[in-house]
Amino acid sequence: MSSHRTPLALGMLAALALVAGCGDRAPDIVASRPPALPSSSTTTTAAAPQVSSVDTIATGLRVPWGVAFLPDGSALVTERDSRRVLRVVPGSGKPATEAGRITEADPSGEGGLLGIAASPKYAQDQTLFLYYTTREDNRVARWKLGGRPEPIVTGIPISGIHNGGRLAFGPDGYLYATTGDASERGNSQNLDSLGGKILRMTPEGRPAPGNPFGTLVWSYGHRNVQGIAWDSGGHLWATEFGQSTWDEINRIEPGKNYGWPTVEGAAGDKRFVDPVVAWHTAEASCSGAGIVDDVLVAACLKGARLWLLPVGADGTPHGNPVAALTGEYGRLRDAHPAPDGSLWVLTSNHDGRGDPAPDDDRILRITLGRM
Repeated sequence: MSSHRTPLALGMLAALALVAGCGDRAPDIVASRPPALPSSSTTTTAAAPQVSSVDTIATGLRVPWGVAFLPDGSALVTERDSRRVLRVVPGSGKPATEAGRITEADPSGEGGLLGIAASPKYAQDQTLFLYYTTREDNRVARWKLGGRPEPIVTGIPISGIHNGGRLAFGPDGYLYATTGDASERGNSQNLDSLGGKILRMTPEGRPAPGNPFGTLVWSYGHRNVQGIAWDSGGHLWATEFGQSTWDEINRIEPGKNYGWPTVEGAAGDKRFVDPVVAWHTAEASCSGAGIVDDVLVAACLKGARLWLLPVGADGTPHGNPVAALTGEYGRLRDAHPAPDGSLWVLTSNHDGRGDPAPDDDRILRITLGRM
């Protein structure tokens, strides 16, 4: 989340109103508005989603950032600033233990040890993938427990802010990585830069077949994406930090331009793809995201809540977003689907912008229901 944001006097969910934001913006950003969601009568009659239960999986962490589940049911969790990879065994009653430390990572500002993903063939190859910041760049690396990371993509722009960092394998078997503009706005529209993009690659770090430009770039015009998830129809969704007016949820299509820095929010400009949902920044600042039972769950930092958005296999919203856990656990960094159908939610109250409770940071296990 950018430290350059200016606080706004905010109303409620911006996606339900067509009132343009009037917060401070850089002068070259086109005045924009939130998109309008279809009414429930044109989408679905299903009950709205809600959080049914919350249980604590682990406490005493420091800025947990990413999660990767392994075939044995355990999970590996990265800590941004400590550079540790922790092993968490749900249901064991045991605290998280250190499984490794990425000494190559250089924590500074919003950078450090960020995303993690397990190979879809982990049972055979025991390979993990990491996204981390060094003194020179952000990079993606392959890694095996007990070994040293093997960089497969380097040269992703670096800054104290806007480093992106999420990794996930898509249903197509390829690895996706999210990057930020690294506080240089021009990176987002520059197809020769890896900044401000969603990247799609083979496990060796090469451009995946079918990429729209023949490079690693899958989509561009992003400010700082830290959450990606796929719905039951295989459509890719992403959360994106705005500057001072609109935070976004976008449905990602290959080769499309999502507008930053020309526009923040919905522009109605055919050059760009408008977000599906947008909120004022104090209500959102969503980082990680996951989809369970056709509900996209976005974990928000400044907004200190989850947003629950019903989505269908057709790649469209099937209802209006619902806020959950507002202010109950502080800053929320990620919402990662677990093998048992729950989501693991990571708090981020030790990241220098929160108010840590004695047992922070935590991993929460949440289940969803309908109200």
